[in-house]
Amino acid sequence: MATDDVTIVGGELRIDDLDAFLATIDRVAERHDVTIQAFDARYVAGTEHLERAVASAERAIANDDAIARDPAVELLLYAAGRRQIERALEMGVDEGTGPAAIVVTGGDEAGAAEALRRELDLAETAVLDECDERTVTEFFDIDEAERDTTDATLAALVRERVALLAVEK
Repeated sequence: MATDDVTIVGGELRIDDLDAFLATIDRVAERHDVTIQAFDARYVAGTEHLERAVASAERAIANDDAIARDPAVELLLYAAGRRQIERALEMGVDEGTGPAAIVVTGGDEAGAAEALRRELDLAETAVLDECDERTVTEFFDIDEAERDTTDATLAALVRERVALLAVEK
């Protein structure tokens, strides 16, 4: 899946060695001059969630208002709607097999996405078509009372959390 400035490679990902996986995405990112961040797709409330996080992180970096020095970490913080890296890391991938959404932005996105498909143990599927509602509501602290007071979708409430991170600085 690709939009103007974001490509998302999604599917079932098997990671045997997290350090080796991170080295691979760092190598691909450097080779193609892109930012890459991998997410556990169960924590993602759709494509727009990640697109909003990318736009917010890029804006913060451009305005010299970033929380993190590393653009990939800034993207993770915005996607998680949190300033604390330790808590945001819960959204990242880990060793084992599970659904992943890998965001590629800037530079040669198409080349980087193709390299990721080639170099990772990834069975591409539409992992962002449905979110894990329980995981998302717990991670983003969205309770029934909040959901009952609005007709906004869960995805819209998550995007609001992403947008609010910039305001809370």
